[in-house]
Amino acid sequence: MRFSAATTADRLLPERLALRMRPLLRRFDDILFRADERGEASRMSVIAFAIRVVSAAIAFLSQVLLARWMGGFEYGIFVLVWTAMILAGNLSCLGFHTSVIRFVPEYREKGMLPELRGVLVASRLVVLLASTVFAALGIAGVHVLSAAIEPYYVVPFILGMICLPMIAMSDLLQGISRAHSWAIAALAPTYIERPLLILLFMAGAIVAGYAPDARTALIAAILATYATTLIQLLRVTARIGRLLPAGPVRMRYGRWIAISLPIFLVESFFFLLTNADVLMVGAFMEPNAVAVYFATVKTLALVHFVYFAVKAGVAQRYAQFTHGDSGKLAAFARETVSWTFWPSLLMALVVLALGKPMLMLFGPGFDAGYPLLFLLVAGVVARAAVGPCESLLTMSGNQNVCAFVYALTLAVNVALSVLLIPRIGLWGAAVATAGAMVFEAAALSFTVWRRLGIVMAVFLPAHPAKEAR
Repeated sequence: MRFSAATTADRLLPERLALRMRPLLRRFDDILFRADERGEASRMSVIAFAIRVVSAAIAFLSQVLLARWMGGFEYGIFVLVWTAMILAGNLSCLGFHTSVIRFVPEYREKGMLPELRGVLVASRLVVLLASTVFAALGIAGVHVLSAAIEPYYVVPFILGMICLPMIAMSDLLQGISRAHSWAIAALAPTYIERPLLILLFMAGAIVAGYAPDARTALIAAILATYATTLIQLLRVTARIGRLLPAGPVRMRYGRWIAISLPIFLVESFFFLLTNADVLMVGAFMEPNAVAVYFATVKTLALVHFVYFAVKAGVAQRYAQFTHGDSGKLAAFARETVSWTFWPSLLMALVVLALGKPMLMLFGPGFDAGYPLLFLLVAGVVARAAVGPCESLLTMSGNQNVCAFVYALTLAVNVALSVLLIPRIGLWGAAVATAGAMVFEAAALSFTVWRRLGIVMAVFLPAHPAKEAR
């Protein structure tokens, strides 16, 4: 009898296991093969997540090697200049790198092919012209103000300006690729190919006998940026040519600019907010402190990339849902909060467990940034708890109020930085950044609820009023 019971239990075990695995397998099948908008958004988010995992590893390794090759002082100069150039390049897109994510699905669904061709052409022309003007003004500004700038920053900033047009063009091409759900084409050039080429060119320069300093690193960055962006431009243009037949082109500059400029404000405040801490540390402290803080922030990349991966996958789906069923939009938006929060929380625990040895890889003294991680991680998790609210607001036509929220958040960040960094150094920057993130999360979630009636917060019920009754 015992043998018979054991045999029956052994037979039932695989069946029970199969029943428990069925929901997970069904979810996996939906991600891989589901043909609707939700399935496509899930696939793009998963691909974006995978690319960001790989890119985080590449970025971390490249920054460790650059820090060890250059030393803290020169590395601090490089990261401050490069951060400023990434920020300026994004701003010089004038919002078109995000607005195309809204225009392309809209024109494609409505069959407005002349407008679709027009916006794809006009966005590239506007971005190239604007970024070139930004670069020229930047070089002139550095030259005029050179007496007021620390001498070791003058030449690196001039070199950095040379990258601006290609950084901006790469951001636009990323937006066009995201609008077509081409996740690999959107993210691989910026997050995988460019950092690898910077590392390769820098290593080649050192082997050739050039000094391992900030100037050499920026020349390597110029070469890598131009190479990856020009190849990306050829690839995206060829792919669009195969997808979109030749035909009449209709330009609607007035409408495109009217929609893009508020988005430009949103993106400007967002990127200023994202990079304000590094820039503020550079304004008040020496390059060595900038190097330690930047290494600490880079260690946070494992947590950050979850948020950006989900944002990359869902923005164009938000745009499509806003023209349809509001119930589907609410359900999908709530789901993206879970996509963002739980992986971010898991990654946060991993970063806190491994943060100190990771920082020690950068070189002596970099582990001084480890205590800051606890405060910074709390801020990132707080932002992840409300999901990609700003994408939902922007894609639903609420970009103006979103820009206002980011302006307030940036003001909070800068005010706290000015008040605290001169007094408590890097702790001041961490407090300012974490505090601004918590404020941003609360303000955006409240704004989405007030404007769209959608509760974007992981632990709040979908219908709080009904729950209360």
